[in-house]
Amino acid sequence: MNRIVLVISLVFSMSLLFMEKIQAQRCLPGMRGIELRAGTVDGFKQEKNKEAFYLGAAISKYASGGNKWVFGAEYLQKNYDYKEMAIPVSAFTAEGGYYYNFLSDGSKTLFMSLGISALGGYETCNWEDKVLYDGSTLTNEGAFVYGGAATLEIENYLSDRIVLVISARQRMLFGSSVSKFHTQVGVGLKFIIN
Repeated sequence: MNRIVLVISLVFSMSLLFMEKIQAQRCLPGMRGIELRAGTVDGFKQEKNKEAFYLGAAISKYASGGNKWVFGAEYLQKNYDYKEMAIPVSAFTAEGGYYYNFLSDGSKTLFMSLGISALGGYETCNWEDKVLYDGSTLTNEGAFVYGGAATLEIENYLSDRIVLVISARQRMLFGSSVSKFHTQVGVGLKFIIN
């Protein structure tokens, strides 16, 4: 009886010693993911009435080598001070771009990518309300905006189907009557759907 226990213990110990972690394959061509993202715009220090944030959703389709195509939509809002009030400037944009995977670890858990995207959408100032509380008239108008973005993105697989995404992005939008450049830093969760 003791020999059987010893043999079973030895076999179990040897299997633990030589066992490799089993993982599903990741970032295969044709795989798709849905991402929800949020973050801050133009810095982390947010003063009263100066909040700036973005929310977005995107669909990724992987190509060879961990590279991917990304298509998505974002809502960006930045408040600007005017006397005792904040004037919101909001942008609704659509994105289409390509992200190049330039670094990944051996276990295919961590990926770093550089992306370039085309952006287009609509920007509104104070939700098109031109007259302010003190009778002043806002001269900025809503407009269609277009341009691009450069993104540095880190993907960390929490499981085979759930990915934590950390990104830093520089947007450049022409047509804006307020600001052409915005820096975004944010996080997201991606769910691999096939």
